[in-house]
Amino acid sequence: MSEAETADLTSGDGQGLTLSRGIKSGGLRRVGAIDIGTNSTHLLVASVDPALRTFSIIQAEKSTTRLGERDPETGELSAAAMERGFKTLRRFLELANSHQVEQVVTAATSAVREAPNGRDFLQSIKDELGIEVDLVSGPEEARLIYLGVLSGMSFGEKPHLLLDIGGGSTELTLADSRDARALTSTRVGAVRLQRDFIKEEPLSPQRRSFLQAFIQGSLEPAVDKVLRRIKSGEKPVLVATSGTAMAIGALAAVEDDRPPLKFHGYKVSRSRLDRVVERLVVMTPAQRREMSAINDRRAEIIVPGALILQTTMKMLAVDGLVLSERALREGLIVDWMLRQGLLEDRFSFQSSIRQRTVIHQVQRFAVNQERAEKVASHALTLYDRTKGVIHQDDGQGRELLWAASMLHTCGQHINLSAYHKHSWYLIRHGELLGYSEAEHLMVAAIARYHRRSLPKKRHESWQALATRENRKCVGEMALLLRLAAAIDRRPDPVVMSLDVEASQHQLRIELVPDRSNRDLSLEQWSLESCAETVQEASGVELSVSVQD
Repeated sequence: MSEAETADLTSGDGQGLTLSRGIKSGGLRRVGAIDIGTNSTHLLVASVDPALRTFSIIQAEKSTTRLGERDPETGELSAAAMERGFKTLRRFLELANSHQVEQVVTAATSAVREAPNGRDFLQSIKDELGIEVDLVSGPEEARLIYLGVLSGMSFGEKPHLLLDIGGGSTELTLADSRDARALTSTRVGAVRLQRDFIKEEPLSPQRRSFLQAFIQGSLEPAVDKVLRRIKSGEKPVLVATSGTAMAIGALAAVEDDRPPLKFHGYKVSRSRLDRVVERLVVMTPAQRREMSAINDRRAEIIVPGALILQTTMKMLAVDGLVLSERALREGLIVDWMLRQGLLEDRFSFQSSIRQRTVIHQVQRFAVNQERAEKVASHALTLYDRTKGVIHQDDGQGRELLWAASMLHTCGQHINLSAYHKHSWYLIRHGELLGYSEAEHLMVAAIARYHRRSLPKKRHESWQALATRENRKCVGEMALLLRLAAAIDRRPDPVVMSLDVEASQHQLRIELVPDRSNRDLSLEQWSLESCAETVQEASGVELSVSVQD
């Protein structure tokens, strides 16, 4: 990918993305993205133009860190692999900082996600290098890949099937330019298959048949899911991304009279792919290393990767594919732009993915949405009016507070008794797309501590929070939710709004009824009952009144 390459985020009809309201165009902004994969770790440094809604890649680096080579007995990341990871990350951070980036967004995928010591590895990275790495789930990984592909490819009005073959997992997504209809992740990848099943090469016919059957069995649930969501008459385009797909494309292009200079958008027919696979499976790794189109490490794992690609195409009954150079790391850049409010319209669905995934859980657990929205409104009013008194949050907590407010009663779906503990469990083990694992845990913990006791060190929900900063944010946001939830005493909301005055050691809340002569003595009593907890947690004295 050239340094001058620009991601023109435009739709198929040439319409560009509009700036979010309130965002003024200004100078270029630089951001770094690091993708910690099973086989390789990638760095992108992007220059973002807020006025044009575009980004260009000004630095792209890759290092083969081989985190997927885990201890065969325990499944843990090996010391050697972690050391390779540390060295690469340290170098990548120096590179990113040399470009004066304002932030480095980092994600770890399958290898770290599955290793028993994966979270310890990420904590060590934070302690030694000072960066927080998002440990993304399989569906979240698929969503980021979708964003990355969408940033560099016009979908027009056609649905697309996105296939990303990684070292430890394969992501298959059905999407169009407005929505991801199905996001799947399967624990089958090139490194995993090579490590677990390939002991001798060239492959015998029996071993090859076994691998194909294993791949098909593993992928069947994902393929069935996407096929069910293809509408009648639609013929989706298959888009393949990842190092495996690019290497296959390079080998396929050997048949062309004039091979392409770049492979983004390059089309490979299924018949040509089959010919490439037939050549590869009869070679030894040494013979494959002689091929100029692939590097030494790719030569070791390309056969299982090629078999995944071939088998998936057969299962999907497609005749060809299109290559995309963009994937998860570019998706991290787009996701950062969305979070910064720099993109709207065509990505509006994606920019509201957090809200949509929360609402999905609200509906799933039969939460009273009207009451939840009122509690959330009161909580955000308290957040906005108590900065510097109840909380010192820099903005991150506001969105987490909203999510926890919407879901804080979901535990009632299980049992009314101690429902806040059930809420923690349901949120913790539910799916919240668009949230990092750390943020996911924080949302669950905020809901957990909106009632009854304050956090205690022995609580599992408190121990799960990774950092002191996260615990501080949870404690502050949970206190605000406690106050907002205390007003929610009746089936129908009766408090229209709150007038809040906060000063040093003093918090005054006036309840504004939804109509004149409304008796709010129940809500006043409930809120005043929080005074002791507020004093204990923040040292602030709470007083409550009702507007005449």
